[in-house]
Amino acid sequence: MMPKERRDQILKQLHANGKIDIEDLVNQLNVSAMTIRRDLAYLEENEKIIRTHGGAILNKPLVVESSFRTKEGKFNNQKKQIANKAVEFIQDHSTILLDSGTTTLEIAKLLKDKKTITVVTNDIKIAAELIDTDVKVIVTGGELQNNVGTLFGPLTEQILKNIHVDLFFLGAHAIDFKAGITAPTFEKASIKKLMIEASEKTWLVADSSKFDQKSLTKVCDLTQLYGVITDRNITTEIEEKLNEYLEVVTVEGGEQQ
Repeated sequence: MMPKERRDQILKQLHANGKIDIEDLVNQLNVSAMTIRRDLAYLEENEKIIRTHGGAILNKPLVVESSFRTKEGKFNNQKKQIANKAVEFIQDHSTILLDSGTTTLEIAKLLKDKKTITVVTNDIKIAAELIDTDVKVIVTGGELQNNVGTLFGPLTEQILKNIHVDLFFLGAHAIDFKAGITAPTFEKASIKKLMIEASEKTWLVADSSKFDQKSLTKVCDLTQLYGVITDRNITTEIEEKLNEYLEVVTVEGGEQQ
């Protein structure tokens, strides 16, 4: 059994039972205790589980807001690969909307040579990334969220209510099949909803750590999206479920052993 298949089995058992024991996994999967501990360490590093004495439980706290500095170093390779795939869907002379976030910032970094597109964003770091380019940039305005770089509030909402774009790349704090896409604050969720409404087509761009998580406020159901670009560290079960709702594109990214 390959490492990914083992980890899928471990997560499936955790979803069914709420907790697991290393000794039981050794017998069921016919591997050493050291191998199981390595699998649990990997899943904990990817924020899927919390290790306990002799086993593990699911990591299920609500996702809260993090500063830009906290987020920028996490899952960096996955975000770059997702961005590389995302730009393939951007056509010349199109207007695109970039949500705030570190994954969408990676998309912005790949747009510097584009001369015929327009980018609308509520992220000052994305706007700054495109200063010395020929890309036409529209910043939504609004109140600045310190330590994050996001613009929000009534001014931001007013702009979004009066624009229409070809393509929107949506970032996500948390993704769950029942709860849908959720965000840490009502303000964040409101902005994302308006961005979806302003767009012809919405692609969710999110690394695998965002799945099977919930945050405070609902943004939308998965059925409201056109597709998702993520990395291949998602479980087989999650990928199969996603395919029931929308187009799924997976990319390489991260340690696979």
